[in-house]
Amino acid sequence: MLQYPLRGSFRARNSPARRVPSHGTHLMGTTYAIDLVPVDVHGRVAARGWRALLATEPPEAFVGFGAPVLAPAAGTVVIAHDGEEDHAARRSQPALLAYTAGQSRRIHDGPAAIAGNHVVVALERGGPFVLVAHLRRGSLRVGVGDRILAGESLAECGNSGNSTQPHVHLQVTDSTDWGAARGLPLAFRTATGTEVPRESQIIRV
Repeated sequence: MLQYPLRGSFRARNSPARRVPSHGTHLMGTTYAIDLVPVDVHGRVAARGWRALLATEPPEAFVGFGAPVLAPAAGTVVIAHDGEEDHAARRSQPALLAYTAGQSRRIHDGPAAIAGNHVVVALERGGPFVLVAHLRRGSLRVGVGDRILAGESLAECGNSGNSTQPHVHLQVTDSTDWGAARGLPLAFRTATGTEVPRESQIIRV
């Protein structure tokens, strides 16, 4: 059972409660993955200006950029990858179309191009493994071999890897061999039990 890696308000996107595989593919163990997008008190990811309609936007303009990301479970850090750029955010159709055109290249370039800056925590010696992805460059606070507790600070939310706006991607797998890894179902602990948030649900923690 996991705890949410963010605090405050955030929206569930690409939830496995909506469909499986949640991201439209089983590649790299993403079968039950979920995206958590920080929002403000009005449910907005960022203020809307002309760039939101026609161009790219700086990631710093988004509520989530730089938000603390916490460990979703206790375990041992087995991967801590940093150094990937936090690129421009994209909400406009022209910018999204251009970004989509590069998807096959990112897949070809491997896990770092997809996950960006990321941390993987082994819950037990042989797994399962929890991947927390799209972290802000230079913000990782843990390294390989660190034993961590649930709720411990991992990094900050960023816009690295295959990401169109600042958010946290989380998935559970049976392996870190991403070419063969199988995604495993996940759920989050709440005050009243557990949940897999529905698509577009706003969670407040």
